Amino acid sequence: MGNRLVILGGGESGVGAAVLAKKQGYDVFLSDSGVIQPGARALLDEHKVPFEEGMHTRSLIMTADQVVKSPGIPDTVPVVEDLNKAGIPVISEIEFAGRYTNARKICVTGSNGKTTTASLIYYLLRNAGLNAGLAGNVGQSFAYQVATQNYDIYVLELSSFQLEGMYDFKADIAILLNITPDHLDRYHHDLNEYVRAKFRITQNMDQDDCFIFCRDDEISMDHLSRIVLKAKMLPISQQVVIPQGAYTSDNRMHVTYGEEEFEIFLNELALQGKHNIYNSMAAALSAKVMHISNPVIRESLTSFKSIPHRMEQVARVKGALYINDSKATNVNSVWYAIESLKTPVVWIAGGKDKGNDYTPLYDLVSEKVKALICLGADNKKLHDCFEGRVPCIIETNSMKDAVNQAYALAQSGDTVLLSPACASFDLFKNYEDRGDKFREAVRGL
Repeated sequence: MGNRLVILGGGESGVGAAVLAKKQGYDVFLSDSGVIQPGARALLDEHKVPFEEGMHTRSLIMTADQVVKSPGIPDTVPVVEDLNKAGIPVISEIEFAGRYTNARKICVTGSNGKTTTASLIYYLLRNAGLNAGLAGNVGQSFAYQVATQNYDIYVLELSSFQLEGMYDFKADIAILLNITPDHLDRYHHDLNEYVRAKFRITQNMDQDDCFIFCRDDEISMDHLSRIVLKAKMLPISQQVVIPQGAYTSDNRMHVTYGEEEFEIFLNELALQGKHNIYNSMAAALSAKVMHISNPVIRESLTSFKSIPHRMEQVARVKGALYINDSKATNVNSVWYAIESLKTPVVWIAGGKDKGNDYTPLYDLVSEKVKALICLGADNKKLHDCFEGRVPCIIETNSMKDAVNQAYALAQSGDTVLLSPACASFDLFKNYEDRGDKFREAVRGL
């Protein structure tokens, strides 16, 4: 492999890859078809990485020996198609960074819950006094941390987009929380393509590695029945007893790995709700694999604070609770959010549709939602799907308007839930920006 490395995308992962590549002696060039943010530009200048923005200059890109592609760039972009036709290897930042660290890697994926679970595992490891980093789809990029830190363990949250570009990378512990239809616009509306991308988290694993998966997730189990894995299989379940893995019974979580066991009452968990029990089980089980003591696991599971934009309680206004669940960008996330609430709901939803099928929400929404406030540039699909199922549907195209409408409708004891089921890119920079605007509007009340 030659020394010329081109990076496509000047965001968190691209700039991190550039810094690592420079440190490893590559001839690096970074290209972004959009605008590179000032902080990223300053970092590139500091490390003397040549770059361009607002264009992809073919003569500078097609000379690459290999290319690191940011996860947000699909394979259908013309420059990537040209690279593939030319036989130039295109890899992810995770694949690239993995070549330059011997640290153990705990990798977490799933359609829902991966940020919460990765953050909880990181919290457990740090509480146990271990030298751990948190990277991937959360925090500073994996490549940047490999370039600038010296961690013994990494907890990596991995999206399907990141997994697509990984080939030789290997997880020591791989966690697959669930698979529900998501990002199908990227996968030719073929669920099997998306499932195969998710299962790349298990590639290259051997008998010394552990695969934690949800025994209750039908899509995962169907695919698992058709492949062969060498890794130790550790299921989690809220439906059946698991001899090696984790399960719930008698209002308790039971975790077993080898001869080691751990138990905790479910009402002691900091993270409540059915979906969070799965997240806590996966984290506790990975902690047992890492031989973390029971007192540390217990203390961590009971004291962990939920991540921003995930069922985050913002404020109570005139007796109504406002919850920021902006990170819920697919239908399954919203199902868990609404299912966990015991009060009437004023639901704020909408954004850039990713090929959503809203039918799994119909019964739950009919039972619990008193009003749907559509927030998006185009709300037609959302409106059509829930007309007749919700007593009141209102159209809005700004967060301030959506929150004001919610305020007018919500009574004391209700919950106003921002849980969009859609991507944020029609009206906001990202889901964080959407959640921040929600907080701001609620506090303005």
